[in-house]
Amino acid sequence: MFGLGTLINTAGIVLGGISGHFFGKLLKERHQESLMTACGISVMFIGTAGAMEGMLTINDGVINSGQSMLVSLCIAIGTLIGEIINIERLFERFGEWLKIKTGNDKDKEFVNAFVTASFTVCIGAMAIVGAIQDGIMGDWSILATKTVLDFIIIMVMACSLGKGCVFSAIPVLFFEGLITILASFIKPIMTDLAMNYLSLIGSILIFCVGLNLVWGKKVKVANMLPAVILAVVAAFIPVG
Repeated sequence: MFGLGTLINTAGIVLGGISGHFFGKLLKERHQESLMTACGISVMFIGTAGAMEGMLTINDGVINSGQSMLVSLCIAIGTLIGEIINIERLFERFGEWLKIKTGNDKDKEFVNAFVTASFTVCIGAMAIVGAIQDGIMGDWSILATKTVLDFIIIMVMACSLGKGCVFSAIPVLFFEGLITILASFIKPIMTDLAMNYLSLIGSILIFCVGLNLVWGKKVKVANMLPAVILAVVAAFIPVG
């Protein structure tokens, strides 16, 4: 079935969010705060692992680092573009619209929960590669694996942040569904190098999501999203 992987991933996020929301009601406020911190630390390590995989290489038993220039330029220029467009505000407006339409006007954490959870499950190579494979070959195995991870992450987030996390399924459905539909056009563009660069920058943004969970909103992650596009573009710029 075409797009099955996206539907499974979306359903997994909804189920995880609902489970976490009801389970969270059984926890005291201090338990929720501790759980949010633990979730943030976990997300930071997930992002760090992906970033280190893209920046570190081992040659003859010696660890070498690289791609620092790529990271610096993509993050700096991408953030500047994002700030000019103010992508963060667009996400927040959509979250505020959802809050009203779903009857959650009194939930002060709804928008923050929606935005934070959306970035956590949308950013990353698994979403793009999985959607491409689903669209081209009908292979939804990567998205199925991602579903398990997303279910756990969103369930934990929903315990501490609330029901807004459930609605992160909407951008996932749109993002992965669009890539699945356009897969035949995207696949030739996404070379191994482009995927490596995308995964590297995406992992750094995921780390920033974890940073916000632990220490409060310090980074406007949405305004850094153009960095992911710049990373793919950088893969096609000849060097030397």
